[in-house]
Amino acid sequence: MIAKGLSAGSISEKDYTILSKEKKFKRVLIANRGEIALRVIRACRELGIETVLVYSKPDKNTLAVKFADKTYCIGNETSYLDVNKIINIAKKTKADAIHPGYGFLAENAKFAKLCEKNKIKFIGPSSRTIELLGDKVMAKKTMLKAKVPIIEGTKKALKNKKHAIKVARKIGYPVIVKAAAGGGGKGMRIVKNKENLENAYDSAVAEAHLSFGDQTLYMEKYIEEPRHIEFQIIADQYRHVVHLGERDCSIQRKHQKLVEESPSPELDEELREKMGSVAVRAVSATKYEGAGTVEFLIDKNKNFYFMEMNTRIQVEHGVTEMVTGIDLVKEQIKLASGARLAFNQDNIKLDGWAIECRVNAEDPLNGFSPSIGTVTNYIPPGGPGIRINSICHSGYKVLPHYDSLISLLICHGNNRHEAIARMERALHEYLISGVKTTIPFHLAVLKNKNFINGHFTTSFIEKNNILESVKKHCRKERKALTNEEKIIVVSTTVSKYMEKKNHQNNKPNQWVMAGRQEAMGQETN
Repeated sequence: MIAKGLSAGSISEKDYTILSKEKKFKRVLIANRGEIALRVIRACRELGIETVLVYSKPDKNTLAVKFADKTYCIGNETSYLDVNKIINIAKKTKADAIHPGYGFLAENAKFAKLCEKNKIKFIGPSSRTIELLGDKVMAKKTMLKAKVPIIEGTKKALKNKKHAIKVARKIGYPVIVKAAAGGGGKGMRIVKNKENLENAYDSAVAEAHLSFGDQTLYMEKYIEEPRHIEFQIIADQYRHVVHLGERDCSIQRKHQKLVEESPSPELDEELREKMGSVAVRAVSATKYEGAGTVEFLIDKNKNFYFMEMNTRIQVEHGVTEMVTGIDLVKEQIKLASGARLAFNQDNIKLDGWAIECRVNAEDPLNGFSPSIGTVTNYIPPGGPGIRINSICHSGYKVLPHYDSLISLLICHGNNRHEAIARMERALHEYLISGVKTTIPFHLAVLKNKNFINGHFTTSFIEKNNILESVKKHCRKERKALTNEEKIIVVSTTVSKYMEKKNHQNNKPNQWVMAGRQEAMGQETN
């Protein structure tokens, strides 16, 4: 346990400061769906907190809806962004707090402010902090003041294409154009020369506006072939901050993370301590509260630079949980209700190694196109060190309205070699039928010598031609039967069954025969 107070049991709490009953949440509304909604429901249940879940019509049959204490349908597939409906349900159900999960409203400063206005606790940092760190330009200014190393680039938003060309000429190509309100790889364009800058600028503006409703851009020097390292932090309301080590997120495609691990094979203890201290300093400069992630890029000379901060629980938080033994979602909830951190930095120790593969309903042989449909067979792997975060099951429908995540498969081992071996075994055991998945892609990554040796950067997939080796890891699937073939199979099966049944009916029953013989013997006597 990291935070003081709010344990479900009083015995384990005797050495900590117990929070007064009026501060403990009685009811939490979950404004999200899928895997993270179920994850929050489970955390709340262990803490003895009632859950209220809002859901869209397409999600009515999901496990999260089945397991929540109370549920409210709020409309069509886009309703998870309907802040007014969500706030009204929170007030109607007398929810003390709202957990936003990740995605949707998790980093929406306006929603956090609306929660504050209605005296509903937003489980995360304040609206002011979200606004500060959500604006990448303002975030960089804040980091500069805190003496956190940043990548060379604009200190203000780009005015137009002419301004972009001028800045690029000053800092030198290659550059990267980014959405100021961005995240998840949206609104980002790498530009290697002046000829490509205008088109890149226009497409980044369009994507930024579509994704975030904000077309503001900024520019940075592009670091070629970096490692992407992020530090998990947690902070209480009393300005106490600790980091829980790093995650290496360098295996990615189009800025989307696919494989994460902790610790990173790139960091030694000296660099880990240095980067961790900088991450804590960065967070402290923003008066942060709750769980968050400070993201860095590391160049080939092991210089590191602040990239951004995510003000929410991360998809890959389970990797850190596996090596620290700390339930980050429960800590989030406890800290939001006023608990203090009970540990200092020296108490945090990493145990073993953990790797996560994001199993998506996508076809890696067809440009990772979404595979929409019904999961006809679902058998997850098991055994020592295996964890699965998922709402998938046989009959689960992969919908076109949302992301294609099926599950987060996390494997823990005593060292990196054992974690890789367990992940490979788990992927071979994982049976998902009815839709295409990224399991063959993950197997191709795990079999690559550079990955095994820990030698990879964000360009790993392209440099190692991973997609070319995916095909040999695909399971051979039987061709689907036509309707005529199905009729033949069913009718033949029924015919054989009736034939066998009739044969059994015509055959004398041994018990009946014995009874008859006994009766005949008695008549003779």
